[in-house]
Amino acid sequence: MVKTKIKSTKIKRSPGDQFVQVLIYLFVGGFALIALLPFVYIVAGSFATERELTERAFFLFPHTISLNAYQYILKTGETYRGLMNSVIVTSVGVVINMVFSCTLAYPLSRHYFRGRTFFTNMVIITMLFSGGMVPSYMLVANVLHLKDTFWALWLPGAINPFNMIIIKNYFQGIPSELEEASRMDGCNDGQIFLKIILPLSKPVLASVSLFYAVSHWNSYFNAMMYISDRNKEVIQIVLRRIIFLTSAVATESGFDWGAFGMPPEKAVKMATTVVATVPILLVYPYIQKYFTQGVMVGSVKG
Repeated sequence: MVKTKIKSTKIKRSPGDQFVQVLIYLFVGGFALIALLPFVYIVAGSFATERELTERAFFLFPHTISLNAYQYILKTGETYRGLMNSVIVTSVGVVINMVFSCTLAYPLSRHYFRGRTFFTNMVIITMLFSGGMVPSYMLVANVLHLKDTFWALWLPGAINPFNMIIIKNYFQGIPSELEEASRMDGCNDGQIFLKIILPLSKPVLASVSLFYAVSHWNSYFNAMMYISDRNKEVIQIVLRRIIFLTSAVATESGFDWGAFGMPPEKAVKMATTVVATVPILLVYPYIQKYFTQGVMVGSVKG
């Protein structure tokens, strides 16, 4: 047998192309640093002492590490309860959002669905007009009686029109021949939706789920307006109260802050930012490979 050796062919770039590529990497890397450095400073400042925050305008690593700011935030069970409530609101809320959004997007993406233009326009109208804050509150609190329940945070925003349209456009980009072949095999609409459409839509489903998750996690105004029971407060409301009460920390008695004394107000604010940001930030690595593809394809096709 004669062995043939296949030579790998690589595209040779001209010096000009290589120079432009280096400039692009430097440009993108510079923007990455601009976005990353403030958060690194916040993390470092949350571990700093009052003296260091006063004397140093900017630093990426504190000379003296103090845990008093986190100790102040976590010394009561409110923070843990707020984190747990936010996890529940976010996880259940994303499931509700995706179920409603996908089941509405699928029929609107089918060309044979009668009246799809009318219903699509009705969805778009909700992006431009709303009843306002007072009617919304009266509907949720007085008509639906959802006040002091998590349903007040889930049902009013069960479908985000923008996210639903992204899913709809992605569904429209799936070849119709797959649906026709499935019908020839005896599949009904439900089976096509669950076994064909959804498995092929992982990129857009992951991306939109992230949008919904961030929205629920950062939910502040609705939680403040509809939730008055402290046992059901989300982390954003708990941290807001902690920041407002930071100025009174010096008057607290019976608590040993150690050698560094009471935590500075600025460090407490930075620590609350870290506590509120890091949990949802940990979700990004798991769906990063789907994120760009899902957003770009879902927003262009259709």
